Amino acid sequence: MTTGTAGTSNDNSPKKKGWPKGRKRRLLPKDSNAPKGPLSGYMLFMSDQREIIRQTNAGLAFHEITKLVAQRWAQLDASSKTKYLEAAEADKERYQKELEEYQKTDAYKKFMQKQQKEESPTPPKKPRKEIVEERKEEEEEEPMNPHSALEIPIFTEEFLNHNKAREAELRQLRKSNTDYEEQNAILQKHIESMKCTVDRLESETSQQRSNNAALQQHIETLRRTLTKAFMTLPLPGSQEMPTEESIDSYMVQLHSLIVNNPQQHQNLIQTVRGIVSQLALT
Repeated sequence: MTTGTAGTSNDNSPKKKGWPKGRKRRLLPKDSNAPKGPLSGYMLFMSDQREIIRQTNAGLAFHEITKLVAQRWAQLDASSKTKYLEAAEADKERYQKELEEYQKTDAYKKFMQKQQKEESPTPPKKPRKEIVEERKEEEEEEPMNPHSALEIPIFTEEFLNHNKAREAELRQLRKSNTDYEEQNAILQKHIESMKCTVDRLESETSQQRSNNAALQQHIETLRRTLTKAFMTLPLPGSQEMPTEESIDSYMVQLHSLIVNNPQQHQNLIQTVRGIVSQLALT
């Protein structure tokens, strides 16, 4: 029979992904007695900011408010953001405790029994093509009765209501998707700005390291020059001679002697002036 041939071809054909054609999705019941689900840190921040934005920026559309909240969340400092994340963890713990208590009640047991009944599998309907072919065979075998009418209730009330619910969900998902795309665009711009800032700071750091190296080299050269120039001048009192390792302390002590007792060290001052005048400091 034609039906058998069609059934064999469908069995051998490759399986397609997705919901099977001709079958209706079942809407599982929602438990109205269940505890309220936990909110994320971002959702808690949005709840606080939404009223503030509405009061200060009256007339803004929903997607504009969401966009502004996303900008403020991206610019929020770590300590403030941690406060919302900790609140979200506390809300999550609250939900887990309330859920465990609720699962011990009779209301939860009744809901699970109702859900199991809704999830019980129903025999799959035949594809419309097979139904048409079977009806053609019946028409060939039996004469057409002119007084009978062939009515196939395709668009039932349940089917239309299901489609309306799915369309409403799709509209909401499209709207949420648009909001998330705007948030992603804002975050992407923020990331690009941060990358530019990091590149600039790395360039400045490299330049500063080069300057520090040049200054360190200049200091070493200056120490060698001073050591060579003052190596014949011992410090009065201690008779200390300068070296490259001790030139810093030597110059500090020499300066202290000259400043504290200039009258007693006139000869020393004249000697230092003569040495300094002959230095080639660059």
